[in-house]
Amino acid sequence: MSGRDDLPRRDVDDAGGKPTLRTIAEITGLAVTTVSRALSGAPQIALETRQRVRQVADHIGYMPDRAAQRLRTGRTNVISLILDPHEEIINFGTSLIRGISTALRQTPYHLVITPSFEDAPNLDPVRYIMRNRMADGIIFSRTQPFDERVRLLLENDFPFVSHGRTELSVPHPYVDYDNEEFAFLATMKLIAAGRTKPAIILPPERFTFHHHLRYGFMKAVRMQGVDYEVLSGVSLDSSAETIHARILARLDEASPPDGYVCGGEVSALAVMAAYTDRAMVPGRDVGIVAKKTSTLFTPVRPRIDTIEEDLAAAGEAMGRLLLKRIGGAAAEDLQELHRPQMETADATAA
Repeated sequence: MSGRDDLPRRDVDDAGGKPTLRTIAEITGLAVTTVSRALSGAPQIALETRQRVRQVADHIGYMPDRAAQRLRTGRTNVISLILDPHEEIINFGTSLIRGISTALRQTPYHLVITPSFEDAPNLDPVRYIMRNRMADGIIFSRTQPFDERVRLLLENDFPFVSHGRTELSVPHPYVDYDNEEFAFLATMKLIAAGRTKPAIILPPERFTFHHHLRYGFMKAVRMQGVDYEVLSGVSLDSSAETIHARILARLDEASPPDGYVCGGEVSALAVMAAYTDRAMVPGRDVGIVAKKTSTLFTPVRPRIDTIEEDLAAAGEAMGRLLLKRIGGAAAEDLQELHRPQMETADATAA
């Protein structure tokens, strides 16, 4: 196919109004129904045809009448990502958005963000979207073992994909990171480096990944028979200032840990700052293995060991699975567990 400049110059339909499906049909020589299905991303239409129709539509400035489309099909062509603000993972929301947007590219779907706030029930945004049919599918994160959102969406057969698993007996679509393996690998890394009392900073207990992280940590320390500590008084949801103060206080108490497993970059930076404030060197006087979700640690010195979680890849997977779920795929076929990737740093660099 030739470039865009070779496409016919056709900005309005025969009646002098805005471009319509019929306008595209006349330019491409396709039936109106084929054009409609191609623009909706129907897999039965050849990819080359879909691309050709989309290029013509973009070239002539075709914009679908979404109100009429919704009345005709019952679909909004909207995916809603429910986000709640938290400091646990840097760049969390933007990474997921980038990945989901990649999955939705070349489809009729648009991504909208629905906020969720800690001081309000987490069911509120889900109920709002369902009640007002604001989206065809929902993506959300920070799942709980018996998550009410998952229950509600399953009961109403409303398409969704969660970032995280539950302990519900009914299968549901999810994309998750293997936090149990992350904690196990991170703890084993500390022990292999000679640390005799590793500690871990966990997320709040209400979240499923709290239990996964704890299982992995405990598996490693019991396997190696070393002393350990689950740091009390703070969680991954605590502010950097609160974690920093807790580490300083722990250094003034008996038998402080000599290594930390940090499930987020904020907590790792807080630990590094506390030891630096006491004229100790992270990587030498204390071992740190952190979950890496951004490029934040690239210029940070001294270097520490990190294990990557690719949030953009998770977002793309969730978008892809949700489109399949909307298309009628079974929930048990829409589950992905992403594995950790160890990145070893020069922990002695200053």
